[in-house]
Amino acid sequence: MKIVNRIKESNDFSLTIKKGKAYRNESFVVHIAKTNSDHMRVGVSVSTKIGCAVVRNRVKRQIRAMADSLIDYNKQSFDIVIIARKSFLDVDFNDNKSLLSELFL
Repeated sequence: MKIVNRIKESNDFSLTIKKGKAYRNESFVVHIAKTNSDHMRVGVSVSTKIGCAVVRNRVKRQIRAMADSLIDYNKQSFDIVIIARKSFLDVDFNDNKSLLSELFL
């Protein structure tokens, strides 16, 4: 995922969560908000309830890899915030990827 396709500012996270539509399943909460930009941006949030910093960073890398394979960043202009739930750790990578793809459809 390129840097221009990432949401980095907490202000942008808050705005997307506040204005966007939320979709949920057992592993993820996804907030999607329409924007006026020319590309799509994705932000990943992992709570400290998930685990220590090493575990949280591994989860973020996995979610970014899933998003890269599922999203065409130049197709539409949305801001997406993906929040990992604690049950993310109980499911393997491919099952989590299919759960995330269900929320994008």
